[in-house]
Amino acid sequence: MKKNILLVHTGGTISMQINNETGSVTTSDSNPIMGLSSNLEKYANIIEVEAFNLPSPHITPYEMLQLKNLLVESIKANQVDGVVITHGTDTLEETAYFLDLTTNYDLPIVITGAMRSSNELGADGVYNLVEAVRVACSEDARKKGVLVVMNDEIHQAFNITKTSTSSVNTFQSPQYGPIGLITKKLVHIHQSPIKRRYVEVNSLEKRVAMLKVYAGMEGDLLESIFQLKYDGVVLEGLGQGNVPPKVVDGIQKLIEAKIPVVLVSRCFNGIAEPVYGYHGGGKMLEDLGVIFATGISGQKARLKLLIGLNQVNSPVDLKEFFN
Repeated sequence: MKKNILLVHTGGTISMQINNETGSVTTSDSNPIMGLSSNLEKYANIIEVEAFNLPSPHITPYEMLQLKNLLVESIKANQVDGVVITHGTDTLEETAYFLDLTTNYDLPIVITGAMRSSNELGADGVYNLVEAVRVACSEDARKKGVLVVMNDEIHQAFNITKTSTSSVNTFQSPQYGPIGLITKKLVHIHQSPIKRRYVEVNSLEKRVAMLKVYAGMEGDLLESIFQLKYDGVVLEGLGQGNVPPKVVDGIQKLIEAKIPVVLVSRCFNGIAEPVYGYHGGGKMLEDLGVIFATGISGQKARLKLLIGLNQVNSPVDLKEFFN
């Protein structure tokens, strides 16, 4: 018996076309990926909706929240066995992680996209869409959180990241690798998440900034975070989680003002840990009250802090939330 799959379009390269005269890839009045549900009927019964048609750099946490609300309403209104979302690749990993933290379903939610536009040579959008639908129909994909399916691989939202500007193999999961793969005949999932965390969010009134730490960084950038009245900040620190000495006073001022400071590593692999005790070292920063985020990137830590600060019920213990 065929599954019922909710297919939600949000825009991105998967829904764009190349202009043969100018060579630019742009959106069009109609989404070319819409209406392909007839090609997917051999796999599932498709319920197709368009949330919006935006290039992914135009998607903000407000669109992510809108998308989450659309999923909640659509799943409530329809008998749905799984969800597939088409999305631009630039911010795909952020939308995936936002939905992973703010939805609480056993059914598969799968996000996919394309690196080549719909009328470009070697277009990968329809292929990735078919594979995403196949994964959403798989019983093994249940209770895995939000998944990203691209280029024959299945990844979890918390670790997936875009690693190349143009390669179709751009999405990778550093250290952990994909949790499954797709062949012509089967969907093979060989790992499961240890645990998931759900936070109920209905609005995004708080604001969170993110800064990448670099050699010789001055503290005045953190002063600006305070002056602009952000509610939290994420720092992509050096190495295992360290900052230049001149940044420390700014961090201390933010913490004294009850503005949470979350630290990740700017390194591609490894996690931030409070190890070094020198001025600006991770152990010193932890003693000041800096929160260390383990195993996620800066952009995902920013979303996690944003969600933690905007949760609906009782205040989230941020230190516990990030560990």
